[in-house]
Amino acid sequence: MTRGTSAVAVTGLAIVVLLALLAFAAPLVLPGSPTAIASAAALQAPTVVEPFGMDDLGRSVLSRVIHGYRVSLGVALASVVMAVLIGLPLGLLAGYAEGVLDQLIMRPLDILMAFPAILLAIALTSVFGTGVLLVSLALAIVYVPIVARVVRAAVLATKAEVYVEGARAVGATARRLVLRHIVPNCVTPLLVQASVLMAIAILVEAALSFLGVGVRPPTPSLGLMLSDGRGFMLQAPWVVVFPGLAILLAVLGFNMLADGLRDWLDPQQGTGR
Repeated sequence: MTRGTSAVAVTGLAIVVLLALLAFAAPLVLPGSPTAIASAAALQAPTVVEPFGMDDLGRSVLSRVIHGYRVSLGVALASVVMAVLIGLPLGLLAGYAEGVLDQLIMRPLDILMAFPAILLAIALTSVFGTGVLLVSLALAIVYVPIVARVVRAAVLATKAEVYVEGARAVGATARRLVLRHIVPNCVTPLLVQASVLMAIAILVEAALSFLGVGVRPPTPSLGLMLSDGRGFMLQAPWVVVFPGLAILLAVLGFNMLADGLRDWLDPQQGTGR
């Protein structure tokens, strides 16, 4: 990994860790409630005490942004974990078995992938309902085909390696081949893909909340803050600028982390540049 790639990876990791710490320690960092209303401070401009200003109901934009990260990161993490738990075994089974079983597993997943992610997520939230858990479940369903295809491709590539053929020739069982040789080779692309999916999940959750089919108010959500503040963009631009920058920073961090992980965990690709 080159020095430039290392800097990208470290920067992305630092951003992600910082945002995670802020989200986890939000009640300690900001003791005030993000839903507390102070009508007298409505649309108050940024100050030293409130560097992000106040929204139209007199709520602290800084407090709501930090608590909004709890929702965004929670949805992203939960959806990716659920997708991996379902997509990993499906991809392993489809890639190792191939043939009819491969077709039976992958063709229905291909149908899901034919729909744009945001439209499929909107349809699923319309069926399941809104809320953090239900949005996470909807995104997990969207992500399962992606995870399964990544794992399947890694399994097919690993199966063709000489050392796997050698292990099979000396009598290694299917379980040993999968656990000892195939699964470890799936980790690298899966980690990179998971980082990318985390970034996409933050965008999709914000979009769903912006459209009113995501997190319910008054729960702080970055997308919901953008939706609530769009009517005050000219009068009080800080009510949309800071939530927008918060989304940008989170997505940038995960994308930089994914790019750094890809170059670090795939030396051949890194040296080929």
